[in-house]
Amino acid sequence: MRNKDIKNNKRDTNPFYDASLNTRHTSSRRFKRFTLASLVFSILFLAFFLTDIISKGIPAYKQAYLQIEVVYNNKSIQNPRFAINKKYKKLVSRAWLRNIPKQIKQNSSLLGTTQLVWVLADDQVDQYLKGHYYKLKEQELSLLKKMQEVGNVNLQFNKILFTNGDSKIPEYAGIKSAVIGSILTLLITMTVAFPIGVMTAIYLEEFAQDNKLTQMIEININNLAAIPSILFGLLGLAIFISLFGMPRSSPLVGGLTLALMTLPIIIVSSRAALRSVPDSIRQAAYGLGLTKIEVTKDHVLPIAFPGVLTGSIIGLAQAMGETAPLIIVGMIAFIPDTPTSIFEATTVMPAQLFTWSGMPERMYIEKTAAGIMVLLIILISLNAVAIYLRKKYEIRW
Repeated sequence: MRNKDIKNNKRDTNPFYDASLNTRHTSSRRFKRFTLASLVFSILFLAFFLTDIISKGIPAYKQAYLQIEVVYNNKSIQNPRFAINKKYKKLVSRAWLRNIPKQIKQNSSLLGTTQLVWVLADDQVDQYLKGHYYKLKEQELSLLKKMQEVGNVNLQFNKILFTNGDSKIPEYAGIKSAVIGSILTLLITMTVAFPIGVMTAIYLEEFAQDNKLTQMIEININNLAAIPSILFGLLGLAIFISLFGMPRSSPLVGGLTLALMTLPIIIVSSRAALRSVPDSIRQAAYGLGLTKIEVTKDHVLPIAFPGVLTGSIIGLAQAMGETAPLIIVGMIAFIPDTPTSIFEATTVMPAQLFTWSGMPERMYIEKTAAGIMVLLIILISLNAVAIYLRKKYEIRW
């Protein structure tokens, strides 16, 4: 008798044999392969995304410079174009030339001298040296090649990207003002959202009675955590700008708008953290004669705090990547200067990157990718801090 017949005979004589077992096993294997394929697809997509961003962003950390003679005199103060030889006019950045009067003002010893200086190059020169698309005439290209042969052309670290604000001149644009604006905006967000969110979660979880009112509040909070973020921008525009007259495009308005958006996330995550504390801790504290407030403040909240902090940091990271609500309140404006207070007009990194991505100059593409890399590093760092704090203060039961 063949093996197949033997197996069939055993199945027929076994009263506990389930005929659907093979079908279920086949379905299980199919489901396992499907989940594995989904995981592989996700990893490949992430690898493709990171590779594309890094390959485009790395060149932005280098900037083209030309070594030429610069004449510092009264004529160049009145018209900076006379500070260099006319043949270099199309190769040198206009923004650098405009700074010549400022250079002389800061260092008066330069006046009346001719210096051999490394000068910031035009964006087309930069793109040519990096092997990208460029627009240079034959005469300009020939001069640039001659300068390369004698070592008067160089790619240096692009400190302008981190020390300058936004600019209409591609080679002079940086992310400093957007980074400072993001920091000020997020400080306002967490200053408002964190205490209000945590206190609300404590009240709803520990003190509020289970009635129709609290149930309705809970449903609305959960719904707020799922609505599109642009609606919070409309709410911020209506309340903070139209009703209270707060300065448009300021970190104050942007931070309060993001606080409205972050509040539901903090409340939901904080309630989950409070709910995870075993009831035995509460009962033991009540047995010692402690009041409700003492139990919550001295026992429940310290145990739940790692989860509360984790949820708050994740909410902050999500708020940092938001663009839509900030566009509504005007934080996508062209802001070259670094803000010094929460009442001055500013922009944030996602909004500036969105603006750069729509600019026609090729150099903005790599600067957009470089800015995305910086933003990703910040977001990953925030999530890493959240994981570290949770692991450090977590109490296992």
